[in-house]
Amino acid sequence: MNWRKEDINTVLERDPATTCKWEVVLCHNGYKALRMYRRAHALWEKGHRFRARLMSYRCVRKTGVDIHPAAKLGRRVFIDHGVGVVIGETAVVGDDVLIYQGVTLGGTGKDVGKRHPTVEDRVLLSSGCKVLGPVTIGHDSKIGAGSVVIKDVPEHSTVVGVPGRVVKTKDVKVTDIDQVHVPDPVLDILKDLSERTCRLEVEVKKQKDKE
Repeated sequence: MNWRKEDINTVLERDPATTCKWEVVLCHNGYKALRMYRRAHALWEKGHRFRARLMSYRCVRKTGVDIHPAAKLGRRVFIDHGVGVVIGETAVVGDDVLIYQGVTLGGTGKDVGKRHPTVEDRVLLSSGCKVLGPVTIGHDSKIGAGSVVIKDVPEHSTVVGVPGRVVKTKDVKVTDIDQVHVPDPVLDILKDLSERTCRLEVEVKKQKDKE
């Protein structure tokens, strides 16, 4: 499989700020991190653990992206900007996943064995979100910016908040790169309470006027 060509085409298709192949190769941190990860992962699979870890360390210094060489990343993964991205040893990332800067796929420090997340196909991980522990993010889901996910997320879901809450399920598909227009359940509740308070105040005033 020509990983290099596919990774370049993925950046060109999904990043409107990138205009040509050479810009991807020379200037795109996410692409560079993926290329170094794929080489390090191949070394890891062949048992060259020290060399793999050394390459991973060089990747962090060069790109700001920390991907453990034992992690399993699928095809057409797109890391936008990349700085601050951390992907742990037992993490599994599916195909067509979009990862923004500051994303962490980490452990909780308590688990053994499989202790990092599994992210299924076509998931959007927005800026600064943290997915912790051996949880599963169902395919075609969207994790909002700054969210902290510590429980499994069903497929076709949108998650926001700290801790992360599922605010949409089954009625949304991740077909864009929109991190902004996600529901805010807390704001919705506050609006509802404000409207109810206004209605009660009107009713109280009417009762007082009758007296």
